[in-house]
Amino acid sequence: MTIDVREFFQVTDPSKTLNVENPEDQNYYIDFCSVRGGEIIRKLRNNITFLSPDKPTCALFTGHIGCGKSTELLRLKVELEEAGFHVVYFESSDDLEMTDVDIGDVLLAIAWRISQSLEEIQLEEPKKLKALLLGATKLLLTEIDVKKVELGWPEGVGLPKGFKLGMSADDEGKFSVAVGIGKITAQAKSDSKLRERLNQYLAPQKTQLLEAINQDLIEPAIAQLKQLGKKGLVVIVDNLDRLDNRPKPWGRPQQEYLFVDQGEYLTKLNCHLVYTMPLALKFSNDYGMLTQRFIKDPKVLPMVPVQLPDGSIHEKGMALLRQMVLARAFPQLGEGERLEKITEVFEDTATLDRLCQVSGGHVRDLLRLLNSWVEEECQFPLTRKTLEEMIRARRNEMIMPISDHEWEFLRQVRERKKVSDDEGYQKLIRSRFVFEYRDNGESWFDLNPILLGAKELGR
Repeated sequence: MTIDVREFFQVTDPSKTLNVENPEDQNYYIDFCSVRGGEIIRKLRNNITFLSPDKPTCALFTGHIGCGKSTELLRLKVELEEAGFHVVYFESSDDLEMTDVDIGDVLLAIAWRISQSLEEIQLEEPKKLKALLLGATKLLLTEIDVKKVELGWPEGVGLPKGFKLGMSADDEGKFSVAVGIGKITAQAKSDSKLRERLNQYLAPQKTQLLEAINQDLIEPAIAQLKQLGKKGLVVIVDNLDRLDNRPKPWGRPQQEYLFVDQGEYLTKLNCHLVYTMPLALKFSNDYGMLTQRFIKDPKVLPMVPVQLPDGSIHEKGMALLRQMVLARAFPQLGEGERLEKITEVFEDTATLDRLCQVSGGHVRDLLRLLNSWVEEECQFPLTRKTLEEMIRARRNEMIMPISDHEWEFLRQVRERKKVSDDEGYQKLIRSRFVFEYRDNGESWFDLNPILLGAKELGR
């Protein structure tokens, strides 16, 4: 079997999320749960399907960006659907401007995605929700009208598809909730001024908006779904872990504002909910308050361990990472057969192990390095010399923004294998300088192996 370099380059694309609903992606999927501290997805599924099928639940799911959360959540979606639930999965970054998110934006995005997924179900007209959305739509249309007058634009130029200036009584009668939410969220995402006005309009009506979504949309939808033989409704909101942490105008960091200050509203939708959460919040001084809002502690998807706290090789973690890489080259072969073909792709087994080890068990970083390596050489076998050059180049890029104070933190993590508080560690974790690992009930932290070799760490 000859491996096509171009095909291997395509299947190692780090930006592609594996979806286990796709038979081809199933061939590439490796289950790391045995070295990640337990079957997190199984626990999330059981909480919904077995422990509380008829009572709304809310769970937070976190981990480093790129560690495989989306792949695992898509796996959860499949398992919940197999258990009889209607599942709405969406990436919040498609609907929200991640540098500026308010609770009203999130609630509207969820309502829109639920409405979209239930287009074939006939629900009664959602009067409360429609009234709120009509008010928001009129506000945005007024803002668009004012902007066009100020800028001297001719009427009708540059308007969002489906919009026109003003809204007649006839327009109100034809107003569709699903379409209306979609237009509101799309317009607000692309225009900061409109987004600000929309949130000013919704802020004092958060409770009414929540009640309207529950009473007009979610509760009737669940009743209809159950008549169709479904067991309930689950909404999975992915990519909220990518929420930027710049401060709000009044100084509150955005992540703490949404998940702590407004967290109660995120939990009050009357269906099963799973949100991804920024990992840095686990090290925030407000983490205790966050767990009060959400009751259950966030589920953490850690790195795949490549070594133990004492520095010895984590054999099982390394074995699974090897399989993850080789499955992209030989998806139809068994594990043993793949291992026999290592030298068809890499110079030797040690070269593949070096790739796995230096990734620190971060799945996307491993694929990013591998994909760039293929791009650099464009032929097999991939050589150790090129890999080491790429590691040095990546290390140089990573260390440039690290301050002396942060180097001290990094040296402490390297020595103690733990982090202790909010100061400094949030940035180190957000920047992927420090990784979290869990195995056999043990949790520890360590440096991103790319940093090892930097003179600032010492020996």
